[in-house]
Amino acid sequence: MNKAIEVALFLHLLGVAVWVGGMVFAHFCLRPALGDLSPQLRLPLWESVFGRFFNWVGVSVLVILISGGFLLTQFGGAHALWPLHTMAGLGIVMMLIFGHIRFAVYPRIRRAVQAQKWPDGARAVATVRRLVLINLVLGVVTIGVAVLSRGF
Repeated sequence: MNKAIEVALFLHLLGVAVWVGGMVFAHFCLRPALGDLSPQLRLPLWESVFGRFFNWVGVSVLVILISGGFLLTQFGGAHALWPLHTMAGLGIVMMLIFGHIRFAVYPRIRRAVQAQKWPDGARAVATVRRLVLINLVLGVVTIGVAVLSRGF
């Protein structure tokens, strides 16, 4: 394996670790811990956490796209084996879901917090939770395809 491929693979895996690891933390650790807070405390905290996390995910998405595109071209491009196309397809679906969360749902949270419309904010956070869970499952499946298809 040449150095460019090794660097691209490292960056790709780092981006995946940040994104999927962040979703695991948010969904299984932070969300339950915030459950006892009142909406007036919980929703501004979610707004702040999401704002920071979505910046990290945005960078991770760019790194994953660039490194993944490079790796795909190095391993056959359109003629690459099915696991690479499966990973790419799942990754694109995940990125589209993230884009919807970041640019459609998150602004609803921000507006609800600014207007102190706690029920609206809670509904938007619940939407984020469901979409993050979908992305988390897709991320785990993608990792599974990467690891379990190494014999191909």
